[in-house]
Amino acid sequence: MAAPVRSSAVASPRNRLRTWADEARVLAALLRGQPRHGSLAERLDAFYRPQAGQYDRFRERLLHGRRELIARLQVPAGGHLVELGAGTGRNLLFFVELDRAEPDRAEQGRDEQGRDEQGRDELGRDELGRDELGAGEGSRAETGQGGERLAAMGRIDLVDLCPALLAEARRRTAGMANVRVIEADACTYRPDTPVDCVYFAYALTMIPDWRGAIDNALAMLRPGGQLGVVDFYVSAADPPAGLVRHDRFTRWFWPRWFAHDGVHPGPGPLAWLRECLPVHELQEHRAPVPYLPGLRVPYYLFVGRKPQSSRISGGI
Repeated sequence: MAAPVRSSAVASPRNRLRTWADEARVLAALLRGQPRHGSLAERLDAFYRPQAGQYDRFRERLLHGRRELIARLQVPAGGHLVELGAGTGRNLLFFVELDRAEPDRAEQGRDEQGRDEQGRDELGRDELGRDELGAGEGSRAETGQGGERLAAMGRIDLVDLCPALLAEARRRTAGMANVRVIEADACTYRPDTPVDCVYFAYALTMIPDWRGAIDNALAMLRPGGQLGVVDFYVSAADPPAGLVRHDRFTRWFWPRWFAHDGVHPGPGPLAWLRECLPVHELQEHRAPVPYLPGLRVPYYLFVGRKPQSSRISGGI
């Protein structure tokens, strides 16, 4: 097999310096933490605006399980998909990766700089920072080089409260006629027709009324529709049988560590999801955290299906 072609631009000192500067900008925002005053939308915008352009690259190493969640979502052709807490829209790129002809193509031929044989990095960007979803005519999602699932959907709603992150989402999805980027609250946004699939990816832990957000997602789902969630959590001190019980340090440390940045992992959301959707798939994992060697944060992956006949009300 021929050795992969390596771009000199990727390894250049200038690019390395830019990467370090981007990392420092994100770390500075994390150290400052989320403001304590103002509305939730104002706090989110103040926290994310300084790091919006670097948001995705840093969080590739922090937010695990998103690709696995996307792989489990079943949206029919012409269907309606909603992501609540969509941020920059980065998660749509997982659909593109999963559509590639060879299952492991995204991982094969990748050199130590993190680029594949087309010279794209883990965010689907080329050396100039352009996304696979692209802007305008000829984007990857439109040409069929991955992105078939996205192109087949009738409507995709990316919903978030943070204007700075939504600006990145609009740039990323420009030219995709079936995508709507919407500034709205996950607890109150309701499309005008029932939805086939709703998902949250590391969003519930940042929503104060997480139960209201889950209830709203269930209400907009059609009977038989899917709700998917991946997020941080810690277990209850005495969790239900069959679930992981975290040690006392885990239950104490992670909520305090994340709270500074407005993230609140706890047992509540998973318990409510399991109660509302008895038919579900659940996986519980741990993953490393950048700059915290030796520590692994718990996260879960949940995919449930709304019953055909359900006590869940509030439909459209």
